[in-house]
Amino acid sequence: MTTVDPDALVERLRAMCLALPEVTEKVSHGSPSWFVRRMFVSWVGRHHGDPYLSLWAAAPEGAQAEMVAAEPARFFVPPYVGHRGWLGMRLDAEPGGPDWDEVAEVVTDAYRHIAPRRLVALLG
Repeated sequence: MTTVDPDALVERLRAMCLALPEVTEKVSHGSPSWFVRRMFVSWVGRHHGDPYLSLWAAAPEGAQAEMVAAEPARFFVPPYVGHRGWLGMRLDAEPGGPDWDEVAEVVTDAYRHIAPRRLVALLG
């Protein structure tokens, strides 16, 4: 496990989520989480003793299984919401931090999965 600043990860994730149309931030289960009517992404830093810094994101059908199978060191089935297809993504798996383009893709896919169609249309 590499040393990554959790506060810096949260700030970057926050900026990414809040840049999407009509997103709000609330604390859910003790963690910053982002909503577009319903939650679509949550920051999960060392949840219940878990040694990882990660995000949990709503995912389109099939994405969770595909990504976990392809890269199990970075992607996982999160507890509590994994049975609904949510995807866990470790943000501390790579030296120097995550691939932010890939994080943006996961966040945007989660948004597209949860947001109303009229808001998704604003993304182009």
